[in-house]
Amino acid sequence: MSQPSSLKRMMNALSFAHLGESLSLSQKDRALSASTATTVQVEAAADTQASASAVPRSQVGLYLGSELPASVMQYVLQTCVRLHHGLTVFSFQSEREIDATLAPHRHALAEANVIVKTVALTGDPARALASALKRRSGVAFLVCNESGFLGSRLTRGAISPDSLPVPVVLVAARGEAVEHRGAMLPGATRAA
Repeated sequence: MSQPSSLKRMMNALSFAHLGESLSLSQKDRALSASTATTVQVEAAADTQASASAVPRSQVGLYLGSELPASVMQYVLQTCVRLHHGLTVFSFQSEREIDATLAPHRHALAEANVIVKTVALTGDPARALASALKRRSGVAFLVCNESGFLGSRLTRGAISPDSLPVPVVLVAARGEAVEHRGAMLPGATRAA
């Protein structure tokens, strides 16, 4: 590839950087290798996709226990905004208790345009959660408090991460991270 062509592709890539995750990989590839006439079509497709993302298809799952540490909610809110995902809250609490626990965060969620759904669970915790996640294929991953019920059971190995159909992100409250002495959790993978 000649130097001017490489430079042009790099500049095109920078000009489309603001589109972020609103374009699929094939749309990005076409946009970066196409002429300026196609650029207008890609921008129109991005506008259409952005309006369709007002009702997010993908969701971040949150396992909600009796408390919701600020660090967990901050992580969930930032992730939903960054990924343009909605939020599905899974809990064994009643709808009233879920609403009361989420109440301090409703304004921030509304301000960030994060659509919140709640799912009340009953029965055996591990099976009920796995079943609810399987029925909701739009949940990309599940977030939980590391020191909460689900988090502590996952870190102790009482629940296998493989028993859940989605990846689980454990969020520790500030200064409360569980020490694992450098050992990997059951079912975990090392980052490259």
